[in-house]
Amino acid sequence: MNGFEYAAWDEELLKALQGMADLMKLYNYLMTRLGADPEQVLKMMKDLQAQGYLPPEMDLEAFQKLLEEKGLVSATPEGPRLTPKGERRLREAAFEEIFSKLRKAGTGDHRASRGSSEGDEVLPEKRRFEFGDDVRLIDFPGSLFNAVGRSGDFEMDLAEEDLEVYETDRATGCATVLLIDISHSMILYGEDRITPAKQVALAFAHLILTRYPKDDLSVVLFGDEATEVAVKDIPYIQVGPFHTNTQQGLRLAREILLKKRQVNRQIFMITDGKPSLITEPDGTLYKNSVGLDPRIVGKTLDEAAFCRRKNVTITTFMVTEDPYLQQFVERLTEINQGRAFFASLDDLGEFMMKSFIHGRKTR
Repeated sequence: MNGFEYAAWDEELLKALQGMADLMKLYNYLMTRLGADPEQVLKMMKDLQAQGYLPPEMDLEAFQKLLEEKGLVSATPEGPRLTPKGERRLREAAFEEIFSKLRKAGTGDHRASRGSSEGDEVLPEKRRFEFGDDVRLIDFPGSLFNAVGRSGDFEMDLAEEDLEVYETDRATGCATVLLIDISHSMILYGEDRITPAKQVALAFAHLILTRYPKDDLSVVLFGDEATEVAVKDIPYIQVGPFHTNTQQGLRLAREILLKKRQVNRQIFMITDGKPSLITEPDGTLYKNSVGLDPRIVGKTLDEAAFCRRKNVTITTFMVTEDPYLQQFVERLTEINQGRAFFASLDDLGEFMMKSFIHGRKTR
């Protein structure tokens, strides 16, 4: 017989579950901050408990066991390691954290199903019909012409292979390179800018992978040099003793985007704004950390102009309040005809999510 079984309210169980939820939130934050090293994170949590920052009744051994049972962490001879499932969970947690703020701000969750909606812009480009496409997007004259060409007669014997549909903005998709500054200035003077940047990158990756499957996302890090990394490697990103080679970061991002099939191509750059190094044509590095070197600035702005000529839009998220550096970002934005947001570390995620979602609606 189906039904509910009632039992006495277990207050201790409720507290234990709440404690685990709080621990998971702390664990996710520390994993993002400490390069996704579970062994280091669990050690820090034990140190925090020993210093009185975590209640003594929180069972960290049970918490570690729970992580392993859920498949988020695996035990290895070298110590606990993050699993692919654990990497996905970090992305989900970052997304949930940022999107909860968006919902409180009134943005809402604008999830869309496949096919056309009233807000989609129909484009002149066409492609073969695929199962699930909106029949309202079928180009019937073009499809009939395909049938005639295939059969050689005018019997109008349409087959699925003859059907063509018009592209929409959603169907066309967007190729995005997430460009992240990993120079030393991102942790300079005791201000941790890289952890919020990573949290946003994790959330942004989750948004695109789960809600915009026709989109393409690449991740590029730039310090002394620019390097492409896989989305799964975002949790492991760490700042190094690097200068800021914005020029090479933009160049690599542009080269990646020009290989993509999507019509819309864009760069989302998270930086503290000051370029201090460039790569010369012969491969040598020219650097100057004092002020804004005109030679470095000029080459970096040239790269923004190259992006513009290739219809690659740069949206810059500036995580510093220095007016001197903001002037440089404003100049870069003007040359590229892109956008710039001067965001606090707390607001970075909201700015970035709103910009991406709004941009897809209005493009």
